[in-house]
Amino acid sequence: MTLLYALVLLGILIFVHEFGHFLFAKLSGVKVLTFSLGFGPKIFGKKVDDTEYMIAAVPLGGYVKMLGEDPGEEVKESERELSFSSQPVYKRLSIVLAGPLFNLFFAALVFCVIFMTGIPRLKAVIGEVMDDSPAMSAGLRAGDRIVAIEEKETEFWDEITEIIYQNPGNQLDITIKRNNETIGMSIVPEKKSSTNIFGEESEVGMIGIKPEGKTETISFGPIESLLLGIERTWDITKLTFIAIIKLIQQIIPADTIGGPVMIFQMAGEQAQAGLTNFLTFMAVISINLGVLNLLPIPILDGGHIFFMVIESIRKKPLSDNIMIAFQRVGLALIIALMFFALYNDFTRLLQPQPPH
Repeated sequence: MTLLYALVLLGILIFVHEFGHFLFAKLSGVKVLTFSLGFGPKIFGKKVDDTEYMIAAVPLGGYVKMLGEDPGEEVKESERELSFSSQPVYKRLSIVLAGPLFNLFFAALVFCVIFMTGIPRLKAVIGEVMDDSPAMSAGLRAGDRIVAIEEKETEFWDEITEIIYQNPGNQLDITIKRNNETIGMSIVPEKKSSTNIFGEESEVGMIGIKPEGKTETISFGPIESLLLGIERTWDITKLTFIAIIKLIQQIIPADTIGGPVMIFQMAGEQAQAGLTNFLTFMAVISINLGVLNLLPIPILDGGHIFFMVIESIRKKPLSDNIMIAFQRVGLALIIALMFFALYNDFTRLLQPQPPH
């Protein structure tokens, strides 16, 4: 089943990306020769008008082949107006940019569906108070519900942790509900060293409490869900760019890079955890696919965009020989990165698992 979940996830995301290119090519009057899901040998294909729609054997990508797309490609004079290379820069730019943008738009729509369906949030109820902690010293007990911190109302666990994390060593006025009684008290979060998602250490505040574990499903209306979906997509997009920069700076270890094997594994795990988890994972991978394709590496969409920017500045395109040379370099980089990601995947698989 893991393989099936992964194929569904990749198939949808590849279709979304390539459909962006396909749609804008058609809208721009460019002749599309092939719309393929997958690479390699053809498994199934059907030609409709000028376009062959096909499914290929290797489901790790896809492509839209347009007339006159490749450097040095010969185009009949009668079809020159239909070729990609004959279009003005703004049209070619829209075609290339559409793929990554469709991935980002799709992620926002998926998040919109998740918010409309409802997301579980931990209630701000204490389940355990740690020994010798600021919480114990202040008199907090299991079962207490934190209703406000510094006069700011709190209903969910993430709201109280955010405030506490941001105030190491600062006194906070807390209001709790204990049975039917409202109690006010002061507490000073202890300064602790914590590691963020990028592996960087920072100082946060902690008071020594754990949640009770009860959740409440929160859903939103269509408009609010769409706005929240766009906001979530924007936040993850920024995090993805930051992660790439930190990889280059070697702040994030290179062995954290994952490839198709890791995606296959995680797709299965998230699907088993529930539809919401699977959809969230799909949205995150869609964002990653969109962002990575925007990198200015020849052969990727970002590389084509980079060349078009140069063309706009020079008022003429680069020569076919230069374009071909850059594409070969880009292809070599992508192949090397893929092999490195696969090496990391198999290294993780072969590592002995720690005892539970």
